[in-house]
Amino acid sequence: MLTYIFQDVANTAEEVTEEKIVLFDLLFKSGTGGAIVISILCVLLFAAMYIYFERLFAVRAASKTDKNFMAQIRDAVTGGNIESAKVRCAQENSPVARLTAKGISRIGSPLEDINTAIENAGRLEVYKLEKNVAILATIAGAAPMIGFLGTVIGMVLAFHELATSSGQAEMGLLAEGIYTAMTTTVCGLVVGIIAYMGYNHLVVKTDKVVHQMETTAVDFLDLLNEPT
Repeated sequence: MLTYIFQDVANTAEEVTEEKIVLFDLLFKSGTGGAIVISILCVLLFAAMYIYFERLFAVRAASKTDKNFMAQIRDAVTGGNIESAKVRCAQENSPVARLTAKGISRIGSPLEDINTAIENAGRLEVYKLEKNVAILATIAGAAPMIGFLGTVIGMVLAFHELATSSGQAEMGLLAEGIYTAMTTTVCGLVVGIIAYMGYNHLVVKTDKVVHQMETTAVDFLDLLNEPT
């Protein structure tokens, strides 16, 4: 009984090993063209993951603002303690705080000038938040096409083999070549889907921060419009 159990375990382990070897062969031993395409897709996947996590941490850090921040700024400004308000903005170190600091630095100027300064600072902050996100969108669109290019190359090579063999090519070799070529499309779609989902997630997160900045700008302008 134990002999059969150990034999089954050994057979299972051998099958898993064979499957891993086959997968490795399909991905990295699919001919020069396929290997180049898959290598490019691996680089794009690494770049997409790096950009996604780097931007995700940056956006999360930018979204963290003290709930009492605007109340403290309001108290300082209405009390005439402008320097205290500037110090509080410097301590917060977030897009919302930098917009508020820009507005505070323009106190005494016409309200339209203050609004313009805040808008310009807001564009700069949005640009910082969206840094390299466009690359993620490019990867999302380019990866499937690169994968499909690898498939077309594999199909061309397979039919070229069929043409040069005067119709006597082994079907096993043709099927293996076509099947291997299809792995490039699968890899391209996987990379594209990951990059696309990451891009949309970052857009949603960034929009929330932009909304925070817009709300803060409106609150600050309302503060300046309050009757003294």
